[in-house]
Order: sequence, then C-alpha cells, then structure tokens
Amino acid sequence: MTVKISRQTPVINNLPPGKIPKEAINGQSPVILKGVVKHWPLVMLGKQSSRKVVDYLTPYYNGKPSFAYVGGSDIKGRFFYNEDATQLNYQSEQVQVDAFLERLIEVEDQPNPPSLYIASNVIDTHFPGLREHNDLTIPRPQSDIPLESNRVSIWIGNKTTACAHYDASDNLACCIMGKRRFTLFPPSQVENLYPGPLHLTPGGQALSMVDFDNPDFDKYPNFKIALDHAEIAKLEPGDVLYLPSMWWHQVEGLANFNVLVNYWWSESPLYCGAAMNVLYHAMLSMRHKPEHEKRAWKHLFDYYIFDNTGKAAAHLPEQAQGYLGELDPQKARSLRAMLLNKLNR
Repeated sequence: MTVKISRQTPVINNLPPGKIPKEAINGQSPVILKGVVKHWPLVMLGKQSSRKVVDYLTPYYNGKPSFAYVGGSDIKGRFFYNEDATQLNYQSEQVQVDAFLERLIEVEDQPNPPSLYIASNVIDTHFPGLREHNDLTIPRPQSDIPLESNRVSIWIGNKTTACAHYDASDNLACCIMGKRRFTLFPPSQVENLYPGPLHLTPGGQALSMVDFDNPDFDKYPNFKIALDHAEIAKLEPGDVLYLPSMWWHQVEGLANFNVLVNYWWSESPLYCGAAMNVLYHAMLSMRHKPEHEKRAWKHLFDYYIFDNTGKAAAHLPEQAQGYLGELDPQKARSLRAMLLNKLNR
C-alpha cells in the first residue's frame, strides 16, 4: 500500500532561464523552481535519449575512478538496510564512470535489471568543463568570513529509491533526465520517521526504517503523524527543487535512466565544522547521564546554543567574553585544539 500524501510542494512558474530568486532560497520551506534549467544542453539532450546524454558526458570525463552503488534486481532499486539492519542491501564498487554509463544503457530496457547508481559524483573532479554550459548561480549573500563553497554533484542511475534521510546543507536539486519524486518531511518529524542505524550509510545520516510503499503501521504507528506533515515534489526535466538543510527526503528516480545535478552549500562559517560531530560527542558524554542532569544540560544548550546566541555574552565586558563572544578562525582553532586535547586524555 503506497502512502497517500495530498500536500504538494509550492511551485514558482515563469522564471527566466537560470534565475534563482533570492526569496526562494531564503525561506524555510521547499519550493519547486519550474523549468529553471530547461535550457541546459544536458536537459535538452536528455529529452532525446540516454545515448545522447552519455555521448555528451563522456568527452568531459577525465578517467578518474568513482564509486557506484550496485544491488541485485531483487531490491528493485531501493537502496536500504538488509533485513536485520546490520548491513546495507547493496555493494559499493569502484568503477570507471564511462564504462558504468554504458552498463546503464545496456540494462535500460531489461524488465528486471540490477539496481545501478552513481551518487554524488563531484562534477569538477570527474567532468571538468561540464559546468561551463550547464550551471547555476546561487544568489548567496556577501560574507567577510569564509563559507562552505558550492558542492556540485551529478547522480546517474536507473529506477532507484534513496530512502528518506536528511542532509546538513541547503540543496538545489536539478532534474536533468527522467522524472523525480521527492517525499518531504520537516525536521520536526524525525521521531515519527523511525531513523535506522547511524553508522552504516555512506553519508552518516540514518535512513527512515519505514517502507513508504508498504508501511507497517503496527511496527511504526507514529508514521501516520509524519504523513500529516509530508509533501510531494514532482520534478520534470528542467525543474529545480530548493530543499532546506535538515529536511527529510526520499528521492525516487522514476525512469529507466535518470540524471540529477545538485548543489549543496551552507551559510555557516567554514571554520565551525560539522554539527554531526556534536551529536556523536553528546552520545558519548551526555546520553547516559541521570535524567535530572540531562534536563539541566538541555537548559544550558538552550541558553548557550539554541536561543539568542548573543544573550550569553551580552552582560559581559567584551574582553571577558572568550568563546561566548563572536567566533572567528583563531577562536575556532583554539576551541578545536582544546576539545582534541580533552578527548585524547
């Protein structure tokens, strides 16, 4: 039983080619930018055939090996955990990208093909020059501090499902060939999506344990609550989805040959590091504290981190604020060194 979700992601129509409105990516919610990359050569060739796309991509490929995900026909393109969630249900293989593209074409018309997927292949490291005629400019604000650069990747596969997960960067997902269906949930629904193990997936983020095509409501009853907050984003070639960081999303490639290009970025200072490290450290240091201590630490995190971040230092003289004041690269290095020293004791 496939779940029924009536809410559709909002769409902005009639945008100029390549134009990303600032207000669209400054929001807190997903939005589809209709037809924004329909002028890309990759998109136009994709409407003709997969062979046209492969022949266009191959001259740009510089021969560097990449990793591909390969599963049997039995998983039907659903890259997930195995039955007892102790391993993944597919293998990672190091491949030559041009040979893998030919492999995709070979199985394109098979009724039960193996599940094949190149995920998050960084374009500039494997297809130098491709972005000259297939690129977007993201209207990011000017900053005096170093921020995370745009990370532009290409995803190529047959009918595949990337099960629901989240990413820690903002995302522009550009549908190049085939159709994509995103099932989206706000970050607040994490508990109702029943995340799986943290340590198995390539990106480190857990996958929802719920099979959206056949949800077991006896095992995962609160998934019904998550569905009340869900929305569907359907993309055709040339469409772009803005997906804010931390939103849960399941991504389905619906055609026998699918291509997507995505842009990841963050407006947080580059020297801050990955927030996922904080979660792992909290598992080590806080999860097994007595309940009254955990409640107290929750108040401290609200005070120092999650509420107004300037409040904790506002009453102190500037020269006394230390790490409570505005973080800069020097303070970040000092804080990181202190943490490493404490963790290595």
